[in-house]
Amino acid sequence: MKKTAEVVIIGGGIIGCSTAYYLAKKGVDVIVLEGSDNIGNGGSSRNGGGVRQSGRDVRELPLVMYGIKNLWPGLSEELEVDCEYHQEGNLRLGKNEEHRKILTRLADNARAVGLDVRMIDGDEVRSINPYLSEEVTVASWCPTDGHANPLTTTLGYYKMARRLGVTFITGEEVKELRIIKGKVRQVITPNNIYEGESVLVAAGLFSRDILTSVGIDIPMTNSLLECLVTEAEPPMFNQMLGTAEADFYGHQTKHGSFVFGGSSGLERYNKDNGTPVNSSKTAPCICRGIMKYFPDLANAKIVRTWAGWMDASCDGVPAIGKVDEVPGLYVACAFNGHGFGIAPAVGDQLAKLIVSGKTDVDLYDLRYDRFKAKI
Repeated sequence: MKKTAEVVIIGGGIIGCSTAYYLAKKGVDVIVLEGSDNIGNGGSSRNGGGVRQSGRDVRELPLVMYGIKNLWPGLSEELEVDCEYHQEGNLRLGKNEEHRKILTRLADNARAVGLDVRMIDGDEVRSINPYLSEEVTVASWCPTDGHANPLTTTLGYYKMARRLGVTFITGEEVKELRIIKGKVRQVITPNNIYEGESVLVAAGLFSRDILTSVGIDIPMTNSLLECLVTEAEPPMFNQMLGTAEADFYGHQTKHGSFVFGGSSGLERYNKDNGTPVNSSKTAPCICRGIMKYFPDLANAKIVRTWAGWMDASCDGVPAIGKVDEVPGLYVACAFNGHGFGIAPAVGDQLAKLIVSGKTDVDLYDLRYDRFKAKI
């Protein structure tokens, strides 16, 4: 089994797979280690599918805007898989004056960095999506947002990376990193030692323990997200949807089913038996919200629900970039449930950073050490 490469990537989700692909395109020899038995086993293949700019922290916007302009439009052709990418806008919905204030603040911040997003009233909302109820009185509208299929996109990156020679090893849970002669060199699993000139830690929530082994701590914790899928319905709309309070989001897929995520507010009290278990409370809460927004979906049947742990940073945005204290080490974690839509840009820019030390997008605001105490 191959144990040495120019770059060792820890984590076989969409961040790890996309970075591996873009590195391999540059002729770099890569090993990807995935702790579970399956590539894309976490949130990368099970999420709401949003490819959005609106509603994000402004620190993330340059990166996701770059990806939507330069990468997402041609991704299905490049990966030779149908990513089911639709760029037909994002409605972020509100029902009251407090929601209007939240949405206006987000829209104003986004426009300040160049995003085309504007506030619209309920009548214009329904001119875009006539299925929405009269309860919706306000929304933000970003016409360049959209959605895609997380499963096919993640596996598309995996397939093409393998074709370019990337070695993927599943069932290899990384326990620690080891520094040799002043730089990170070895990646330790229970049964093997892997070596690389550079190491990228992109293991979601598990990244924190791995990085701690070389003295780097990125403050993040687990947060439970839950989603549901309906049976196929007749085509209704192609917009991505969200709400001012981010308690409901989703879209209709290519084959007709709806994927919706949301919360009951009680997820933190779920019994933790070591696996992400969804709650009987959450799906009914999501469904009640859906019926208020979309009365036509009141009789839609739920096919399945699922839950998963999100790697949530303490300030709501990811940590991406080079680790100065440990030469050869790079991080990409704490994506706060926003990782799918931004992943192509993250993989593309990390590959450039690892190979040349330079990026097209300034990653300073996403640096891993922004949490240091100020003196």
